[in-house]
Amino acid sequence: MDTILEVQKLNKHYKNFSLHDVSFALPEGCIAGFIGVNGAGKTTVLKTILGLASKSSGSIRFFGLDMDTEKNRIKERLGIVLDSGGFYDDLSLSQMKALVAASYSTWDETEFQRYLERFSLNPKQKIRTLSKGMRMKYALALALSHKAEFLIMDEPTGGLDPLIRRQLLNILREYMDKGGRGVFFSTHITSDLDRLADLLVLIDHGKIIFQENKDALLERYKIVKGDAGKIPRAALPLLRNYSATAFGFTAITDQPEEVQRLLPDVILERASIEDIMLCNIEGGKDHDASIA
Repeated sequence: MDTILEVQKLNKHYKNFSLHDVSFALPEGCIAGFIGVNGAGKTTVLKTILGLASKSSGSIRFFGLDMDTEKNRIKERLGIVLDSGGFYDDLSLSQMKALVAASYSTWDETEFQRYLERFSLNPKQKIRTLSKGMRMKYALALALSHKAEFLIMDEPTGGLDPLIRRQLLNILREYMDKGGRGVFFSTHITSDLDRLADLLVLIDHGKIIFQENKDALLERYKIVKGDAGKIPRAALPLLRNYSATAFGFTAITDQPEEVQRLLPDVILERASIEDIMLCNIEGGKDHDASIA
């Protein structure tokens, strides 16, 4: 399986924030969810790998091509959907499309018109009159109309109602069904990734915490519930994000078999992606169990 995106030791420094040796690789045929709390560095990574912000050091390769020397060839093959949109609000959809289409030798006008019809978008409408959901649909129509092999999306479902979010996720599935493609999907709405993602990349304070198969993560991490008065000391290091009330305790573990052995009466439940994210980031992973 070919690698679509490879990032090695990427560093970017601002006055109050930095990316620290960010490294990850995304294979072809994969929808990768890029997760982290607001301010963790997701947008900074995306803008830097796209050349919208200069890097301090590191290497970025798309399709085996170096972004420093093959930027134009790479961008021809990318579809980009940013939360900010990047549109001129006083232009009509048709006028903005003309500017975008001129940048791609592979532009497919028939495909674009098909998406306008599917999304009920009026080409004469001014961009500033579009709702959040319609803007996202328009951005996606542009990104999908030049035979892009890899979609990069920054918070595409943020602020959208559940129906439009579902429509967007269905379109991404259709896009992937054509084969030889990939999606890098930055979001803080982790429930969308439960249904869609194959791979998860977690960033916190500008550092990559993990890159792992989503199903393997969901299989390994479990919510633990039980009697707070029956926890042996040997089990304490296995319990993270521990909280207790008069009725019992709740925690999360990535060693469910060992917890079950030490605490045979506990209940183990499926953890969500959000649970897994929060127990691995600074401010979450340190809240482990303790005995008063």
